[in-house]
Amino acid sequence: MKPTPADWPRIASSVFYRDPARAIDWLCDAFGFELRLKVEGEGGEIVHSELEYGEGLIMVGGEGGWHSLPERSFARSPRSLGNANTQSLMVYVDDVRAHHDRAVASGALVFKPLAVSDYGEEYWADEGYGCEDLEGHTWYFAQRLRTKGQP
Repeated sequence: MKPTPADWPRIASSVFYRDPARAIDWLCDAFGFELRLKVEGEGGEIVHSELEYGEGLIMVGGEGGWHSLPERSFARSPRSLGNANTQSLMVYVDDVRAHHDRAVASGALVFKPLAVSDYGEEYWADEGYGCEDLEGHTWYFAQRLRTKGQP
């Protein structure tokens, strides 16, 4: 494989919101993302944004926009789609319990409580939880407790 552009991960996801400026602030406060880039257009419209978590990156955008063809409406918040989700994002964190408490304090709706998933010694064990953000996107956060082959 050819190398990716400098400071760019192999895979990045886009997440769309009715109010992307508010979502950017909320994702940083609630989930601990760090703002890497925010390009604003007229009236404060978010033209492009990049948020980092460790080596991971997401782009946050508004509904519609240049990437939304008239015959397709994929650039939508779950709140605009009857709370339907077409993707879930999974992020490994260093301290999942502290992350959970921070997210809940910021208003994240937990639908999968903190629990350990142990797949046996030949696999791994994680502790994690699932939640919705302020516009209904589903997120899973986990902390690796045991790697493959460890007792």
